[in-house]
Amino acid sequence: MIRIMTMDDYDEVYTLWKKIHGFGIRSIDDSREGVERFIKRNPTTSIVAEEDGKIVGSILCGHDGRRGCFYHVCVDEAYRLRGIGKSMVVEAMEALKRENINKVSLIAFTKNDVGNAFWKEIGWTKREDLNYYDFTLNEANITAFNR
Repeated sequence: MIRIMTMDDYDEVYTLWKKIHGFGIRSIDDSREGVERFIKRNPTTSIVAEEDGKIVGSILCGHDGRRGCFYHVCVDEAYRLRGIGKSMVVEAMEALKRENINKVSLIAFTKNDVGNAFWKEIGWTKREDLNYYDFTLNEANITAFNR
């Protein structure tokens, strides 16, 4: 079952994130308070997948009124290759369309071979015409990668 994520799902989603090899979790943005702030701003666009009575996939999805963005797209390794990821993506894109958002983007680490293959397989376009820049405003917001 694919449904909208709520803050009641946070503990289970965070546990899932911790299980995903190579997944980067930010100390502030991915804390309960950080995710709550995100969900309050985007209450109808983040998605979870449930099977066997537990959350097996998630997408943090939000928008700025113009463009949507996917964060933390993942499926438990034991549940992959069953269409769960694609179903979550479709549901999140439909949620964005309901809010009149016409384009969505995401960032995938270059070393994320599984993720990059997934996005290519379901028809997303890898942009070669731009550079991605960021600037850290809070040095305490550290990313730790799961081993």
